[in-house]
Amino acid sequence: MTDSAEKDLPVVVFFNINGSGMGHMSTCLAYANRLRGRARPVFFSLASAMEFIHGMGFEGDYLVSRFWSRASAWDWDRELALRLGLLFEHVRPKVVVFDGTWPYRGLLHACRVYGEARTVWSNLVLYKKDFRKVPVSETNFDLVIRLGEIGSAFAVEREHRPARTVVVPPVTVMKDDELLDRRSARRELGLREDGRYALFSLGPGNLKDVSAIGAGLIDEVSSRGYEVLWTRTPISESDVPLPDGIVPLSVFPLARYMRAFDILASAAGYNTCCEVLQSRVPTLFVPNTLVADDQARRAAMVARAVPAVISPCESEEERRRAVDRLVSLADHTTPDANAVDLSGAERVAEELLQLV
Repeated sequence: MTDSAEKDLPVVVFFNINGSGMGHMSTCLAYANRLRGRARPVFFSLASAMEFIHGMGFEGDYLVSRFWSRASAWDWDRELALRLGLLFEHVRPKVVVFDGTWPYRGLLHACRVYGEARTVWSNLVLYKKDFRKVPVSETNFDLVIRLGEIGSAFAVEREHRPARTVVVPPVTVMKDDELLDRRSARRELGLREDGRYALFSLGPGNLKDVSAIGAGLIDEVSSRGYEVLWTRTPISESDVPLPDGIVPLSVFPLARYMRAFDILASAAGYNTCCEVLQSRVPTLFVPNTLVADDQARRAAMVARAVPAVISPCESEEERRRAVDRLVSLADHTTPDANAVDLSGAERVAEELLQLV
């Protein structure tokens, strides 16, 4: 999938885990998108959505996640080390970037044996207070990237390697000039220019069943004259059953098309919140309380910068009140210029190029 010019560029391998959604893959794609023409990104993904990696023009290999595998943790780590070793020997990376919560033994072993690549650990910082600290030393890595939330500025927490540590502003998959405006996005999605559209992106449902909440919100939003589109993700263990008339949508990156919609109902994962900050679509956040990161706190921070409502939407009354407030925001909000620093991906790209 690479032309001759790209094969002469230094290789950066991106290894993303498979979380409850596609956030880790999206973060790596954000970094890779900023390296175009300056490095050759190659993916090693535990998320099965390889078509999205290829669709953005990048090479990639897939290994089934340990949590979807029948192998024991020890056997899976051995297979991981072997597969990564084969990939390293084939593409000869200068840098290996791991994006995930817990660096695997197989990854650390493969990097040590290969011995010719700088190593990077990219991870979130906004975890719940009871989150158990990962017993893996950051000194295993040349560079540690902490993904900052809204309001975070670029900062160097530790200057010297190993474990040079930087905090970066929020990361977005797409550059601002790659987003479609309202009219262009609706045209590409086949939507009417004068329609009223709501986009639902409540997550794949792997950790939390969103069927009841989704169905209730669909009723509320539809009764107010909106047509509903529901995002489908290829890593879902089973698709959420949709009522008649609800259009499933499977596009990536979603941020490219987000301005086609009048309102959004979404979980508060890191990448989605960054996309809301970038697109500024009025949003109802339904935080997922079963994941490790603190989605409720993140949603509250984002709501101070963009038109947003936060609600668990567990009851009929909660859903009614939340949608009333969301519709009011959509009717009375005029999109303004984005004053939030969203340069995290650009900052990371420069850090990676320095390692190269």
